[in-house]
Amino acid sequence: MMKRKNVLLRKIMLLACVLILTVSIVSAAEAMPLAAQSLSTGVTVDIKTADKTVQLDNAGLPAKPVPVSTEKKIGINLASRILILYEGSTKIRMYPVGVGKTTTPTPTGFYYVQNKEMDPTWIDPDDTSIQIPSGPENPLGYRWIGFYGTYGIHGTNRPGTVGLYVSNGCVRMHEEDVEDLYPLVRVGTPVTVYYDRIVIDSAPDHTVAYYIYPDGYGWQQVSVQDVKKALAGYGVENFAEAPAIAAKIGASDGLPAYVAKAYDLIVDGRRLSQRALEKDGIMYVPAVSVATALRLDLHWNGSGRVLTSPYGTAPGIVKSDVVYVKGTDAAALFHVMGQLTSDLQYVMVSVRQNVSEDKGPQKKTEPASAVPVKQQTKQKTA
Repeated sequence: MMKRKNVLLRKIMLLACVLILTVSIVSAAEAMPLAAQSLSTGVTVDIKTADKTVQLDNAGLPAKPVPVSTEKKIGINLASRILILYEGSTKIRMYPVGVGKTTTPTPTGFYYVQNKEMDPTWIDPDDTSIQIPSGPENPLGYRWIGFYGTYGIHGTNRPGTVGLYVSNGCVRMHEEDVEDLYPLVRVGTPVTVYYDRIVIDSAPDHTVAYYIYPDGYGWQQVSVQDVKKALAGYGVENFAEAPAIAAKIGASDGLPAYVAKAYDLIVDGRRLSQRALEKDGIMYVPAVSVATALRLDLHWNGSGRVLTSPYGTAPGIVKSDVVYVKGTDAAALFHVMGQLTSDLQYVMVSVRQNVSEDKGPQKKTEPASAVPVKQQTKQKTA
């Protein structure tokens, strides 16, 4: 029975690695949480209207060029039992690993590669006179990457133990994996060993997913609020509902829970703190944040779930006590044109002029932002 469970666990681990690596080979900007990302500049968008092409330009955004690091570093998450090789902030390799038993856990901390050896000799830590030379009987396999005293990353002659809590503290890899990793690191490469059951990933198309892993060492209790806090760094916490998160914590299966696609939200050249979110092909924008940026009065009818502005009404969608409006409804509610740019920002620009073929653009007689902003109090729904 135990053997069948181990086989199932290894299959889940391999599937999780494939899924995470698929969504994790991202640029440095995409890999960082929202607060760490810089603004893109010079984005010009053409939107076709019935009568004319309106050009949206957010070139006024301040440029903040960030140098891209190419330094390689290793991260080992003992909870997920996955080793990741980074180049700067980009994940370039991901491998399942076996780590220390609960009685001899792999030590967490910040280290660096201290030594490397091909065809290492195994020496019994309890009796140094007992040694096994390189070969099929050697428990270290054919590669050794030491990072802290007698602890290291190495191959194994027991591949079925990879993905489990089985070692005396070293990090075991499949032989083909450690031979792939070996030439990519050098003495001095940083190694971080940590324990985190919550893993967040952002794909190149900005799809954000989270994973909850079992508490193998019994070191970390995970709450709904912990997951929400982790997702907040990517701007999608409102679209992860508490019951779904609680169910995922209960499962702790290490498989992805997809939340939404998250885009920086630019309104009249200003980047908002909240993001535009796309779910099931529908774009949503935070109603109060957009109204505040446009200096428009906005009212929320909680019982009817209707938003009202000086321009009209639109249905509101409540996500974690925050009211959103669909991008398709925002045009009528706010008098804006919205477009997802090629660099995956959602840009909204006020439309404040009528188009006249005889006289050119004519100003509207009614001011677009004449009504002062009223901040709406969040209303909880049953």
